[in-house]
Amino acid sequence: MSTAAARPQRADAQRNREKLLVCAATALAHDGDVPLESIAEQAGVGIGTLYRHFPNRNALVEAAYRQEVQQLCDAAPALLTPDRSGVDALREWMGRFVRYAAAKRGMGAALRAAVGSDSPLFGETRGRIVDAIGVLLAAGQADGSVRPDVTAEDVMCAMSAVWMVPDGDSWAPQVRKLLDLVVDGLRFGAPASD
Repeated sequence: MSTAAARPQRADAQRNREKLLVCAATALAHDGDVPLESIAEQAGVGIGTLYRHFPNRNALVEAAYRQEVQQLCDAAPALLTPDRSGVDALREWMGRFVRYAAAKRGMGAALRAAVGSDSPLFGETRGRIVDAIGVLLAAGQADGSVRPDVTAEDVMCAMSAVWMVPDGDSWAPQVRKLLDLVVDGLRFGAPASD
């Protein structure tokens, strides 16, 4: 490892990297072919700064996707508060999942081009998402707000219906309705609902 690679980034460089990732995720969700110059401009940095952090488009796309997944998964334990049931925390997290799903739909082609559809990245990130669901599901099962016979894999499979909803103006409302049905199913037969 080179000395430069081992050295931590300056605070301003880290802020620029974060701005680039946020702008890239937003821009790619709307247009998978958005020019890198446009992303740099939206982040308020020059194209050279973008290339210092991400040597090519594929590196930026992958990093933006990884950050989206990380933020989604990191939110799970933070949603578990004493005043919120496990099922309510899971429903809140599912709302975040919808936003993640919308972003991934937009950047899907760019992401597949960047890493390939057979990349281990997809299995790795799916595993992280299932783990996040598991944290929330376990809390709901512990407090009696979620039925005991459901696994995180079951919830993930049910949530995968999000990918089958056709694009269009009704996508977000239809996806929210699907997730409400999933939550209703998780509550049905839970000890707290008896």
